[in-house]
Amino acid sequence: MSEVIVVALGGNAISQPGQRGTAEEQRANVQTTTRQIATMIRSGMRVIVTHGNGPQVGNLLIQQEEASRLVPPMPLDICGSQSQGQIGYMIQQSLLAQLNDLKPRPRVVTVVTQVQVDAKDPAFGKPSKPVGPFYGEDVARKRMSEKGETWIEDSGRGWRRVVPSPNPKAIVEHETIRALATDGTVVIACGGGGIPVTVGADGTLVGVEAVIDKDLAAECLARDTKADTLLILTDVSKVALGYRTPEQKNIDAMSAAEARIYLSQGHFKAGSMGPKVEACVRFVEHGGHRAIIASLNEANEALLGRAGTAIRA
Repeated sequence: MSEVIVVALGGNAISQPGQRGTAEEQRANVQTTTRQIATMIRSGMRVIVTHGNGPQVGNLLIQQEEASRLVPPMPLDICGSQSQGQIGYMIQQSLLAQLNDLKPRPRVVTVVTQVQVDAKDPAFGKPSKPVGPFYGEDVARKRMSEKGETWIEDSGRGWRRVVPSPNPKAIVEHETIRALATDGTVVIACGGGGIPVTVGADGTLVGVEAVIDKDLAAECLARDTKADTLLILTDVSKVALGYRTPEQKNIDAMSAAEARIYLSQGHFKAGSMGPKVEACVRFVEHGGHRAIIASLNEANEALLGRAGTAIRA
């Protein structure tokens, strides 16, 4: 069977800094992104795509707040599912257009994806992931008092709600996603880190107010679907030590053991490159063939070993 690859798209694949996030802007960004993915598909790879959703789910939360006097606001897990459909729709449509000349034309589908987390994860006692819009301190204090939410003052820009960011344990729909990919369907899954759910004693799933790191969720997706390669695309060409310092040193390749040392030494920030490197290390430690971190514009070159940073066991 052809190589199965999980492609994790960074935020710049859908929304660019400084943009308002209009439908037209997002469609244009997605069209540029899907050219890279279409090339992979044309080469015979079986592709599973995952993506971020930060700006999109943030806008949905604003809409819930502003319209709360007219319609009941939806909780975070449902907003996450809405963003999966929204972004998946744009990627589906754009990919089909890119591959319109192929006979037969590949099938493309979005799977609304749930990700199991542990209800006892320590993250639930330490909310840390900012979500939604900024507000004044008076609103934050009121929400903390009335709803028991956790809010923080965010770098002088205002107060913002924070939610837990638990570790992903398993992809609920992984068997369906694997079957579709094996059959040649291009699958878009686990958008925004997936919808976090806990499993009750009777096996029922319950959505929780949390956000899973999208890179760690991508690794869980790649592992559970038995993918050969995890490709994390971002806005830098390579992983680097001493990033943005005079001593910056770009890394072409490293072993999982070397990456673990660099992580322990604090070379990669928790809010940016850290989760990406951690995800790649987890993937190869769990038996994945290879993991790559590369620039979105160099995705196919990275798969050929000519760009990006490769991580192997």
